[in-house]
Amino acid sequence: MRKPLSLITTGLAAGALLLTGASYASAGAESDPATSAVTAAEPYKVLVVGKTLGFRHSHIDDTTNAVIALGKEHGFTVDVWDPPIGNSPGQPALTMATTPFTSTEALSKYATIMFASPVDGTNSEPVGNQPPRARTLNPDELAAFQGYIHQGGGFVGLHAATDEMHAVPWFSELTGGSARFRNHPAQQQATMVVESPNHPSTTMLPKQWSRFDEWYNFTSNPREDVHVLLTLDESTYNPGSGRMGADHPIAWCHNFEGGRSWYEGAGHVDAAYSDPLFLDHLLGGIEWTAGVVEGGGNCVTFPEVEKITAELGDGGNRNAKLSEDVADYLAAAEAAAEAGDHAEAAHILKQAKGKAHGLQDETIVAKLADLQEWQGGLVGW
Repeated sequence: MRKPLSLITTGLAAGALLLTGASYASAGAESDPATSAVTAAEPYKVLVVGKTLGFRHSHIDDTTNAVIALGKEHGFTVDVWDPPIGNSPGQPALTMATTPFTSTEALSKYATIMFASPVDGTNSEPVGNQPPRARTLNPDELAAFQGYIHQGGGFVGLHAATDEMHAVPWFSELTGGSARFRNHPAQQQATMVVESPNHPSTTMLPKQWSRFDEWYNFTSNPREDVHVLLTLDESTYNPGSGRMGADHPIAWCHNFEGGRSWYEGAGHVDAAYSDPLFLDHLLGGIEWTAGVVEGGGNCVTFPEVEKITAELGDGGNRNAKLSEDVADYLAAAEAAAEAGDHAEAAHILKQAKGKAHGLQDETIVAKLADLQEWQGGLVGW
């Protein structure tokens, strides 16, 4: 499995590897926030999952071909798992003969795994005495996938990746904040607003990105658990009965149980996969989850760093006091960020980083540097 540019072991999960931007631990927000880091030279592998047990999205074939083309241009190869099943034609000319989810070790050859809208129909429960609906991954396959994420694997979720394995809470958390597909209005033009402009998957985007697509409403707002990349401006389209209101995240990312997760809710229309801007955005998600690029704060969130800080307070009175001080700085920085004062948030985080050096833990320093870079990059945006 390809590892990110920096891997630091932490106590967040036993044996898990936490992906971090160590290069930003020393540079912090003083470095150029637009720098998305260096692309590693050696090739790597990506797995595209299109296996469909429910509604078949027509874009799956276009997505697969587009990702294969991106790989040829940018140094990765692609395996495909999309067998013909029932009414789904799959991609028989491309698919692997058997499931690649045989073990964590078998999956470790992939730098990241993309779920390209493989709907499984588990959003509706069977009636009467009918057995439960089959899931995209059976229990053994799911266990292999969980092990892969825990060992630093990447996940890219496209569009209907939030409309599968509804009865698996872990998968819902992986895709982001347990936000699941609820419904969507008719396909129409709408404006996405870039909220995190310096992430490797957003640096190429205009601040207001107008597109024709199918716009999902979700069962919950994932903001508390993820780093939001793009939001939908509901005033620019008719969101229908499931409207989410003024805060409607549509693309996000986060560090999850040792791995990296990136999700884009757009991408239903086939034309997305011949749109150079959308493909550059998607490539950024692939490369970031694969650990090939860093930047923009690396999808770190305040709750993520608060959790690490709390766990570092267990090492005696000195560590407890330092941890408490860092926690106070974090709370102040988060309040400033929520108030829109990103310059003040970045300044407070710089102070927190200085205090955190006393904890002698590289992870917390690097994570604070990521938060500082993220907030510093928002100044004037």
